[in-house]
Amino acid sequence: MVRVVILGQGYVGSIFALGVERIKNGELGYYGIPLENDLPIKIEDIEIVGSYDVDKNKIRKSLHEIIENYWDDHIPANLKNVVARKGIHLGSLRNLPIEAEGLEDEMPLKEAVERLVKEWKELKPDVIVNVCTTEAFKPFNNKKELIAAIENDNRERLTATQVYAYAAALYAKETNGAAFVNAIPTLIANDPAFVELARESNLVIFGDDGATGATPFTADVLTHLAQRNRYVKDIAQFNIGGNTDFLALTDKERNKSKEFTKSSIVKDLLGYDTSHYIKPTGFLEPLGDRKFIAMHIEYVSFNGAVDELIINGRINDSPALAGLLVDLVRLGKIAIERKEFGTIYEVNAFYMKNPGPQENGNIPRIIAHEKMRIWAGLKPKWL
Repeated sequence: MVRVVILGQGYVGSIFALGVERIKNGELGYYGIPLENDLPIKIEDIEIVGSYDVDKNKIRKSLHEIIENYWDDHIPANLKNVVARKGIHLGSLRNLPIEAEGLEDEMPLKEAVERLVKEWKELKPDVIVNVCTTEAFKPFNNKKELIAAIENDNRERLTATQVYAYAAALYAKETNGAAFVNAIPTLIANDPAFVELARESNLVIFGDDGATGATPFTADVLTHLAQRNRYVKDIAQFNIGGNTDFLALTDKERNKSKEFTKSSIVKDLLGYDTSHYIKPTGFLEPLGDRKFIAMHIEYVSFNGAVDELIINGRINDSPALAGLLVDLVRLGKIAIERKEFGTIYEVNAFYMKNPGPQENGNIPRIIAHEKMRIWAGLKPKWL
């Protein structure tokens, strides 16, 4: 059994919870889940035990009620048993048409962290999944500065994700270990302050920023070109979507956070930097969760020939990430059982846009896939 708490009960968190329960009820197969049911911990072993949000309209509502906002078909009745609790926002919903309500509105951050740890000790999660709204952030790099920011209630310095990760470390230290899956761009697995804290606290960190949609596809294309020694002249890749996360990315500082993780693949995979424009570029509400992606890559081939690739697509944004979370929560439980605390590159390299720790970069996804399977105790698939 792997017990899971969700931080951010938006589209991704809701589709994740819904999909897991539909699989358990025999309504779905395993498409969209890279490891299918190959792990010793089965998908049917996942139990959602807690949920946190800061949208005033979601707090104190059941997951069943919340998921009705995202899904208009049958919703498993047992999702009525989990109620969204009040989390931490630290301004993460600014400029969005959402009324935020957080624990820090009632108490200092240190007390809010203590409240979270107390609640988690009652819920007993093995894995805490962070799918909050994309934030503007500044990494700490220094553990003492991180702790001081919490102790001194420095709200201008901290983001919700950073506070959640700190609380997860305290919770893991007081229990037999836990895992924190950071599926958004805020640096946690790439921040030495959190990695050091995790190692000391029996916490596993997976991160940062789940690799779905256009980014891993771009990585595969760039790997293909690099292996054939074609020189990439320029890359343009953009996404436009209509969900809340794309609305949040209309904020310049939040967009910079996402742009950084999406652009990190270029030099890592090609071995050189080149002119590129890789970022979320717009919000168009009618698109909903099914985002539009476009890619244009110009490259030099033999005898100076210049070729180009033009790729367009429509991708359901949230299910793409939710399927990865099904693997990540099970791999988190495996890492806890092995006592491999800190961050684990073999997992991050396949599932994340910006895989931690910071001294490691992106590698071709086919290699990352094999490394991840070997770490998980599975036979390589393509080697």
